Amino acid sequence: MIRRRTFLRIVATSPIAPLAANAQIEQAHKVGVLSPFAAAEAAPWHEAFRQSLRELGWIDGKNIDIEYRYAGSEGELPVLAAELARLKVEVIVTSATGTLAAKQATRTIPIVMASNADPVVMGIVSSLPRPGGNVTGLSEISSELAGKRLELLREMVPGLSRIAVLWYPGGRGLTVSWQETELPAKSLGLELQPLEARNTVELERAVASASRAHAGALMVMPSPFFASNLRRIADLAIKQRLPSIFNLREFADSGGLLSYGPNRSDEFRRAASYVDKILRGARPADLPVEQPTKFDLVINMKTAKALGLAVPRTLLLRADEVIQ
Repeated sequence: MIRRRTFLRIVATSPIAPLAANAQIEQAHKVGVLSPFAAAEAAPWHEAFRQSLRELGWIDGKNIDIEYRYAGSEGELPVLAAELARLKVEVIVTSATGTLAAKQATRTIPIVMASNADPVVMGIVSSLPRPGGNVTGLSEISSELAGKRLELLREMVPGLSRIAVLWYPGGRGLTVSWQETELPAKSLGLELQPLEARNTVELERAVASASRAHAGALMVMPSPFFASNLRRIADLAIKQRLPSIFNLREFADSGGLLSYGPNRSDEFRRAASYVDKILRGARPADLPVEQPTKFDLVINMKTAKALGLAVPRTLLLRADEVIQ
C-alpha cells in the first residue's frame, strides 16, 4: 500500500505535473492592423511585419493575435478603426490615411504608424523627437520625397518643364502632400498641372487631359486608390506617351517607368519593433518618430523603350533594380 505522502511525491514528480502547472497559459496580446490598402496589395508588407514580430518573440496565434481590417474605400477607415477600438486591441498599426482614422477612434490605445505623411504638419504628433499622445512610428517627409521624384523625372526627360500631378483629393494628409509638392517644384523651375481623380472614370480623363495640356511627364501622388490601380495608371501613361513615377516599387513592376520611395516592407519590419516595445511596457509618447532609412529606385527599361527614352547612365548606376 502506498502511503499518502509517498503518493503526493510521485504525482508531483510525474510528467503530468508540468501540464497542471502550465494549464493556465498567459492570454495572447491582441494587435490590430488597419490598412487603407486591399489585402492583396498589403500582403508582402504585412508578411514582413509578422516575420519581424517572430524574430522578436511574438508569434501570431500563439502569444499574439493580429486582427486585420482592410478598407475598400477611404470612407470605411473610421468604421474599421472604431471596430478595432471596441475589440480593445493593445496596439493599432496603421499606414497612410489610416493613422488619422485611428487617432479619431481612440486617444488611449497606442497607435504605431508604419508609414505616414509628415505627422507634425498633419497634427498627429507634437514633434518627431517627442510625439506625445498615443501615436508614434515612422514618418515620410513628403516635400523631400516629392522633390526627389520631380528631380528624377527631369533627369529622365530632357527639357522637361511641365509635369502633370495626379492626386486624390479629400483627406487632410493628401492635401498636405499636394501642398508640399508645390515647394520643390518652384525651386526646380517646374510647372505643375494638378489632376484630380477619385474613381477609374476620372482617372482615365485625368491622364488624357495631361497629354492634351502637353505635360511632359506624370507624377502620381501617394494614395491607396492609386495603389489599387497601378497597372491601369501605368497603361494609361504609356498610351498617352507620358513618363511616369510613383512612390511604390510595385508601380514599376506593373509597367510604370519609375518608382522611388521608402521600402514599404522595411517600414513594416521597423514598425514591429515599436509594437514589441509597447507590449513590453513602453509608452508611445516616449518613443521618437523615426524616418525611413531604405529607399528604392526602380526603373522599368521595357517601358522606357516603349516611350522611346534613353535612360541616363547616371540613373542606371543609382537604381536599386532595373526591370528588363
